[in-house]
Formats: sequence, C-alpha cells, structure tokens
Amino acid sequence: MSSEIDILWSRLREHAGPYPPQAFIFVQEGLRHTCDRLYTIDEDGPTDGSRHVTGQELCLGLRDYAQQQFGLLAMTVLNSWNIRRTEDFGKIVFAMIEAGLLRKTDQDSIADFQNVYDFPEVFGSTHELC
Repeated sequence: MSSEIDILWSRLREHAGPYPPQAFIFVQEGLRHTCDRLYTIDEDGPTDGSRHVTGQELCLGLRDYAQQQFGLLAMTVLNSWNIRRTEDFGKIVFAMIEAGLLRKTDQDSIADFQNVYDFPEVFGSTHELC
C-alpha cells in the first residue's frame, strides 16, 4: 500500500467494520467522480469550495463509477469488499466521517443510503455470467 493509503487506513481501522481498505478507496474515488459529475465547471457551485452530495446522489454516483471501473464484474468486486447493498456505502461514508476524513451536514443521515437501489437489479446477477 502507498503511504496515502496507509495514513487513510490508520485513521479508519477502528471504524472500518468488515470493509477492507480498497472499499474505502473506492468510495473516496467514487465521491470525487460524483462531485465532478454534479458540479461541472460551467455550473454555479458553492463559493466556499465545498461540494456536498446527498447519500442518494452518492449511491447513484458509486453505481455509475463501479460500472465504469469494473463493467460486468462490478457486483463481484463490490461483494469481495463486503459491499452488498447501498447501506454498506452509508456505513463506509459514516466510518470516514467518524475518522474525520469527511464532513456531514445536520441533514445527512445514514438512512439516506437505505434501499437506494437493488444490487442484483443494477449490476446483474453473478449467476448470469456462468
């Protein structure tokens, strides 16, 4: 692991639960992807440099990012990281908040990540590949 990942993981380890470092890196990169998609250069964005996304927006962005990065293997890769539903994205995000790596607003809740979409429906069943 690179030193950036080591630093990230040392801050997250106690909050990580069943998720490996790769899951946190994926969510961090997917958050960046989602912000870039939602806040284009031409758009009037926040003037303080922050770019907030809701839990539902992040889940949709992570869906797109997973499909872009892993194609038909998206569900297999996410499952290997113990990510099996959108609630897992919420648990990872809130672990990063607890570790001081992300911020939330008073309106943000882990409930925002509940049942945003069904993984087999969105990513396809892994049995379809056999």
